[in-house]
Amino acid sequence: MTKTQMSLHRALDLPKLLQQAFNHHRQGRLLEADGLYATILEMEPSHFDALHMRGVLKQQQGNYPEAVRLIGAALKVNPNVPPALSNCAVALRSLKRNEEALASYDRALALQPDFADALNNRGATLQDLNRHDEALASYDRALAVKPDYPEALYNRGNALRKLDRREEAIASYDRALAINPNYVQALNDRGEVLTELNRHVAALQSFTRAVAIKPDYVQALNNHGNALQALKRYEDSLASYGCALALKPDFAEALNNRGNALSALRRYDEAIGDSERLLRLDPNHKYLRGKLLHSKMHCCLWDGFPETVAQIAADVQAGIQSVVPFDLFPVSDSPADQLRCSRDFVRRQYPPSPSPLWRGERYRHDRIRIAYLSADFHAHATAYLAARLFERHDRSRFETFGISFGPEIPSETRTRLKSAFEHFFDVRETSDRDVAKMLREFEIDIAVDLKGFTEHSRTGIFALRAAPIQVNYLGYPGTMGADYIDYIVADRIVIPEDQRRYYAEKVVYLPGSYQVNDSTRRIAERTPARSELGLPETGFIFCSLNNTYKITPSMFDLWMRLLKQVDGSVLWLLEGNTAAPANLRREAEKRGVAPERLIFAPYMKLEDHLARHRVANLFLDTLPCNAHTTASDALWAGLPIVTCFGTTFGGRVAGSLLHAAGLPELITTSLDEYEALALTLAKDPDALAAIKSKLARNRDTCPLFDTDRFRRHIENAYRAMWEWHQRGETPDHFSVESAS
Repeated sequence: MTKTQMSLHRALDLPKLLQQAFNHHRQGRLLEADGLYATILEMEPSHFDALHMRGVLKQQQGNYPEAVRLIGAALKVNPNVPPALSNCAVALRSLKRNEEALASYDRALALQPDFADALNNRGATLQDLNRHDEALASYDRALAVKPDYPEALYNRGNALRKLDRREEAIASYDRALAINPNYVQALNDRGEVLTELNRHVAALQSFTRAVAIKPDYVQALNNHGNALQALKRYEDSLASYGCALALKPDFAEALNNRGNALSALRRYDEAIGDSERLLRLDPNHKYLRGKLLHSKMHCCLWDGFPETVAQIAADVQAGIQSVVPFDLFPVSDSPADQLRCSRDFVRRQYPPSPSPLWRGERYRHDRIRIAYLSADFHAHATAYLAARLFERHDRSRFETFGISFGPEIPSETRTRLKSAFEHFFDVRETSDRDVAKMLREFEIDIAVDLKGFTEHSRTGIFALRAAPIQVNYLGYPGTMGADYIDYIVADRIVIPEDQRRYYAEKVVYLPGSYQVNDSTRRIAERTPARSELGLPETGFIFCSLNNTYKITPSMFDLWMRLLKQVDGSVLWLLEGNTAAPANLRREAEKRGVAPERLIFAPYMKLEDHLARHRVANLFLDTLPCNAHTTASDALWAGLPIVTCFGTTFGGRVAGSLLHAAGLPELITTSLDEYEALALTLAKDPDALAAIKSKLARNRDTCPLFDTDRFRRHIENAYRAMWEWHQRGETPDHFSVESAS
């Protein structure tokens, strides 16, 4: 056969071979297709279709460099084929060569302006480049060509989400789902946007549909657990996380979230297990070391405690995301570190909005409008302290708003709080932006954050600058580290003047104590017998009914020395969780104290809890973080407290309360003095009786429990803030004069 005849034979075979290759390719037999494409290219190295489709095949196999090489070679043969340009762009995008990919899509669209797939994928490339407005325009062009294009609608929703146009994003996902009801990615991402809007019930429904369609969709299972957790269905959330982790044991996000749910259930020992597992998987997982330490503190597991605290402090100083502010303050004696931690946390998690809602306007109202924002407007410590203040505000001068983003738990306290405010709004299912817009529309003069960085806080509302004056008060004993929080309400004990530099806010000094108290709080009339509480009939009762996470090894050492020196004495502690009692009894035994001398108090109804304080003899405070509401509980019930001044706001609260109760003699300045004073009072019944008598005399007259006096002070503080603002002056530190 001549060369001419052989060439003609090959030419006649090529279409047949190519068709066979296409058939294999369409049917997913990629190896067979690849072999045929290779044969064709041996016969004709510049065969456009074989180069192009072999490049597409390599792309399907994940070999993107080879895909770019082959499709690029095809385009040298014929540079004007839109599908080849588009497929080359897909491979370039997979290699993160996004600018080149974009240029390739643009060349395809110059040749074929109605190429819907290229328009859709071009939009995705623009999103990779964070050019979300342009991406949205590209998706809209694709949908103008092909209105029933679910992938473009889904991607459009993603772009709208990035542009913070969440309601429109949900509508776009819904349009995609109307075309393809089984589009699980759209269901999942729709649920995520609903979660961002705090619409957790609707989000749960979306995630439930996604996992019903695709039971092994681990991200949706994790999100399903998150929605249940947000709805406080913690036990149910554990099942979702468990399913996700069964499918993907190294799923860091699910491990972290399951640990959060276990902590909410007070199952801290199990939460520790998840955190330790996650630490092995990802030693640099953000905020994990602090979370693990906090769980261990709840359980009173102190292995490696000094080293861990030192490492976390070093991380804070280095700007490493090792701990959130709330987990730092119980173990830190450094106000400088607390400020660093808060500033870094706010910068990363709640930066100030580039488009604040309040833009310098000065409202002119007959009364100052104050909004209190909290998740704790129910049977909670914050509500117990502040309910009377809300009821007693001077309605002729102040218009009050209660903004509740916590649970709707029916109780006398919840009912009372709803009546205490002139206006009360439940915003659990409302986004941060919409809550902030509501405050702006109401022209709130002063927005008071009662949460700070405590559980279920909503700092994002304040980051949007909802009001001209924003205040950090009561809930969090430290700085928020945020420039958009103008003031922190304090007193001269919790924040001495020489420590103001450690607070991002300007300090407002109230006379007496910064802490409000309710002078109408009821204590059950009946005092329970010692035997009812599991306490011995005789002997001295030291108590510390603080949360167990405030107990440090050094404080426990001191308490055990006291027990050894006071014959027949016991230490009465809050039970806290199932793990803490066994661990503390084991620690007592290590220190030569019989484990049975530690007795644990279960949680009970507030009025009965207050009444049982009468059975104890002396309350022992903690350091570096003091008792706060717990200290007020003890003093209100007539139980003296021995405390030691710390170096942070959280470590000086009990001293503030004792000063305001007229008992400064119970404040010490070193742990040696603290131990000596506690021992003296335990061994000198007359001295202790004198202290108790003084507390009983002071209780109804001292500043600490005079709610109306406190109300006048804080109202004067609010008025001074407002007047300062009305004059156009920037916030500054100031003191409130004592009211008669």
